Formats: sequence, C-alpha cells, structure tokens
Amino acid sequence: MSYVLYCSPGTASMAVHWMLIELGVPFETRLVDFGAGQQRDPDYLRLNPAGRVPTLIVDGTPRHESAALLMLLAERHPDAALAPAVGSTQRAAWIEWMIYLANTLLPAMRDWFYADKDGDAGGADAVRALARRRIEEACERLDAHFGGAEHAYLTGDRLSTADLLAVVLMRWTRNMPRPATDWPHLASYIRGMRARPSFIELNAREKLTGWMNEER
Repeated sequence: MSYVLYCSPGTASMAVHWMLIELGVPFETRLVDFGAGQQRDPDYLRLNPAGRVPTLIVDGTPRHESAALLMLLAERHPDAALAPAVGSTQRAAWIEWMIYLANTLLPAMRDWFYADKDGDAGGADAVRALARRRIEEACERLDAHFGGAEHAYLTGDRLSTADLLAVVLMRWTRNMPRPATDWPHLASYIRGMRARPSFIELNAREKLTGWMNEER
C-alpha cells in the first residue's frame, strides 16, 4: 500500500494527515500552498478538479473528500480498529457521526469562512449567521453526547475516524465568537484528544503552534 497526501496546514487535509500518523503507515506529504494559488495549478487540478485538499494518492490513484478518505483508510487498515467492525453495536453510531460531520458541520464551516467568496457578497452576513447557528448547535449536540454518559470517544470507548474529523472541525472554531472549548464536556474531550502523541506530532509536522493544551 502506498500513500501520497496533498495537504495544506490546518485545513480539511489535517484529519487525513492525523489518521496516517495514527496508523503508523509510510506516506509522503506534498504541500499545496493556497497563498501561492497552487490549488489552481493545472497539474494539481488534474489530481483534484475541485482545487481543494485533501487529495490522497492511493496506490497511484487520486482520491478525495476528507470524510471518505478517513473511512477508506479505516477499511484498508482494519487492524488499527479506527472504525467499528461491521455488525458491531457501535457501527451504526460511527456511520451516523461520520455523515453528520461531513454533511452538516463541514458545510456550515465552509459557509462561515467563505460566505463572501462562494456566493453573493451582499448576502454573506446572513449566510454566516446561519452557519454560526448550525456550528453552535453541533457543539451543543457534542457537549450533550459527552455529558450524558460515560463516552470517552464519539462511538464509545475506542478512538475512531469520527473523533479525528470532529476535533479538526472543533479546532476551526477557535477564533469564532463562541469556540468549541466554551462547552465544558466538549472542552474536556478536546483536551484529551489534544494530549494524544499523534495530535502533537501532527501539529509539529504542519508547523501549527496554536490550540494546544497549554492554551484554552
């Protein structure tokens, strides 16, 4: 198995980068410099016509979409148990969380950050207000999940791909009016995830210095 990850620090590729580190498998990373417009380079667009990250070259074939890539990697590396086994009691919850994060929270995050670029700039404030409400509703849901029972992770007592994706999305809230760490049960979960050696290594590799456990 061979992997090449096209990524940009702190973006949606971060979750896939984190999973590759967590898996402990060999992989290469290639930086897509958004500041220099490399996502629009014809060579990159041949790999990812949407001009976004992540792109993961899997055995020579480019694959896309962060949630899909996490699920694919879990399938390709079942011994890592980053997805509940088919037929297990946690499997349905894992699928639900992955789809919820991909279909509800990720689009709301994009609306928050790109409301004035993806659509009519005149309506950006309204789009951003709706996005904020959806993001905060998601934080409420996550906080209730961790506060209502003894859940170490989203699908019970084992780390899964859903946790990697959720924490990267929570990181994106750090400069919002109400960051994810404002919710007490969610904040405790985030602190635990940020203590993982793989998360610390991920931040070092991506040269990210904020949103670590010494900070709120």
